[in-house]
Amino acid sequence: MIELRDVHRTFSATRAVDGVSFTIERGEVFGLLGKNGAGKTTTIKMLTLQLKPTAGEIFFDGRPTLGNEIFVKSLLGLVPQHLNFDQDLTVEENLELHARLHHLPKVERRARIDELLKFVELERVRHSGVRELSGGMKRRLLIVRALIHRPQILLLDEPTVALDPQVRRKIWELLLELKARGITIILTTHYIEEAEFLCDRVAILKRGRLVALDTTKNLCAGHSLEETFLALTN
Repeated sequence: MIELRDVHRTFSATRAVDGVSFTIERGEVFGLLGKNGAGKTTTIKMLTLQLKPTAGEIFFDGRPTLGNEIFVKSLLGLVPQHLNFDQDLTVEENLELHARLHHLPKVERRARIDELLKFVELERVRHSGVRELSGGMKRRLLIVRALIHRPQILLLDEPTVALDPQVRRKIWELLLELKARGITIILTTHYIEEAEFLCDRVAILKRGRLVALDTTKNLCAGHSLEETFLALTN
């Protein structure tokens, strides 16, 4: 479904992504692992068309991103690392605004908002201000907002950062339910156990280069994923 071919991204003299190639299959959960500065967020930004590769190509369903921007954006839902809601709006109003930006007709957007709030168990806070929500609720709302236009691909940049373990598990269950519904999921994470629990395959980056790409099962053969990660990135 997605293919990166020898993708590079430089910032002045810094090579943030250095010749990365891999494919992501439809319906899988694909993890990007690496220490700070490894190139994870830069890769996500190129996949979401926020940055253009300095060299190389990215394809979605066989189409290059260049010249097919509207098609690619229609496939994508992005869950950013940082909370970027309109703080002066309620939960429902934030979703209404996002649905309007995607040009959903009134009847459809009302039904979609109702459906998604029920799905993530936020119905009772729909009229609450965003500032009133707990950290876990805000993370679930970020995911709901990204799903409003029914994307085929969901990209999550550190989706459970700073959440306590119980809330993190709740987010994991939500993501597995989305996978069961056929959505392709790409995520970056610093939590090795998160990748081990969720991901079908993992790409490990070090200083912009791809140093490993395999199933979590194979990467864990004979030792833990964390041990493999540390051995490859230290």
